[in-house]
Amino acid sequence: MNDDSDRAAALRRRLADDLEASGDLRSKLWRHAVETVPRHLFLTEFFQRADTPGLTHWDPVRRDHDPARWLDLVYQNETWVTQLDRTVGPHEVTGPVGGDPSSSSTLPGLVVRMLEDLDVVDAVNVLEIGTGSGYSTALMCDRLGEKHVTSIEVDPDIAARASVTIDAAGYRPRLVCGDGLAGDLQGAPYDRVIATCSVRMIPGAWLEQAAPGAVILATVTGWFHGFGLARLTVGDDGTAEGSFLPGTVSFMIARPQSAPALDDSSRSELIAATAAAEPRRAVVGGDIRHDWMGRFVAQLAAPRAIWVTMSVDGGPLVEYIADASSRSWAAVSRDPDDGWSVRQVGPVPLWDDIEAGVMAWERAGSPSIEHFRIGTDGHRQTVWLDTDGGTVRWSMSE
Repeated sequence: MNDDSDRAAALRRRLADDLEASGDLRSKLWRHAVETVPRHLFLTEFFQRADTPGLTHWDPVRRDHDPARWLDLVYQNETWVTQLDRTVGPHEVTGPVGGDPSSSSTLPGLVVRMLEDLDVVDAVNVLEIGTGSGYSTALMCDRLGEKHVTSIEVDPDIAARASVTIDAAGYRPRLVCGDGLAGDLQGAPYDRVIATCSVRMIPGAWLEQAAPGAVILATVTGWFHGFGLARLTVGDDGTAEGSFLPGTVSFMIARPQSAPALDDSSRSELIAATAAAEPRRAVVGGDIRHDWMGRFVAQLAAPRAIWVTMSVDGGPLVEYIADASSRSWAAVSRDPDDGWSVRQVGPVPLWDDIEAGVMAWERAGSPSIEHFRIGTDGHRQTVWLDTDGGTVRWSMSE
């Protein structure tokens, strides 16, 4: 081997050592995959968050600019953003640029931890939702064999690049460009389904294409950006049930399930409607949004609402909750005594529902995510928490 390939191999071994030490990497076969798959093939360029004040900016990192630094960064246990605003790649900019991440190569520790949690055995067929760079796809090919791996990517440009790179790495899985929420019937039935995007609801297509006893591993989210990694087992009747795994895991939401935009007209209507409503003292304050689990519980209680923080005419920041489907709104603002007031209007009392859910969770001792369970039949999804006072349930339908 030449010096570059020797160095890359050494960096892969070091990465595997680090992932074993952290507890993310727990088995010899997955270690072999980490030591074998050349992550640098999948990350010839990416964005690194710029260390600048104010709005977030991203620096392009490319192999041809500083090969040694680039290679070191590739094999760090970090998530690297590969696309901004669904269109902008690192090769298209020359310096720091703003934008919202729309595709990334997830940190290897999380990828490997999820693959370990998927609990694969030889010869199982796996459906991956979100090919992305293709790195995790290649890891599964190394562990299971390429004929047992199907991966779907919604973005045509990303899918095309991943296909070329996976091929260059020596693997030939089934790659599909399309909506991962629809699965891929041609490769079914699947024994495992793993998503590297988050979803509001486990899609019915995944259940329909899963074999009885199959495991589905996906991050469940909502429009308040609360997250929980769920591991469900598919029953003989086509329903699935399971629990959330410990830890804080987040992924970009599947594009078809992204939150609806709040246009100028809707924003004006939201502000005017809540300003005219009668205020009351809030039992739960708007700062619940900054609590990881509190935010997760709040979105369970208001599954069709979005949360927007803004000021009106230069005034103090107000937390607005808007459910366009029911034309219900709430505005939560801080009082001079550091308490909170809420004004809400519409057929769904959004903040009442959020308060009820959060208070039930707090009465139970504010348990962490692994105490919650989840079940779905593909049309209706329920998350529940067993407490000393009974079971608290939150449901949402398609």
